[in-house]
Amino acid sequence: MDASSPSAAPAPGPAPAPGPAPAAAVPAAPAPERLARRLAAPVGTLAAVVAAFAYAGAVDPNEPGHYPVCPLLKLTGVLCPGCGGLRSAHAFAHGDLAAAFGANALAVLGYGIFAVLIAVWLVRAVRGRAWRPALAALRPVYWWGIGAVVLAFTVVRNLPFGAVLAP
Repeated sequence: MDASSPSAAPAPGPAPAPGPAPAAAVPAAPAPERLARRLAAPVGTLAAVVAAFAYAGAVDPNEPGHYPVCPLLKLTGVLCPGCGGLRSAHAFAHGDLAAAFGANALAVLGYGIFAVLIAVWLVRAVRGRAWRPALAALRPVYWWGIGAVVLAFTVVRNLPFGAVLAP
């Protein structure tokens, strides 16, 4: 009879000894992450943003030659949603909120949203809680809404009655 056939009986051998079953391997609880490791990403992100604002604050974008010209503005004469963003960051770094809003109101709104998100990220990291960026959890309808706001901002700032939004 072939040993691979289903009707083959197992070879007789010693029966297992009665007694307690071997202890199942209990997985060790994961060691809590150290605070420094949890804070690395949010603090690194914050440091990069602070460095960018420090650079924009130190190098005046109102003086020609320091930064490249917006390609959309140069080729078409149309202000993109980011036009005036560097001037806005420069004014914001110097504490001039009126000039920052005048240069790019949408960018200043973005600074505020970023500040809230980074604060939540830092607090959750200190408490040892996982953090999923709030923007990643947005449903597609909200992304379409954000896109519509950016598009409306872009269109209005390029029309004569929206000149107040132009840098």
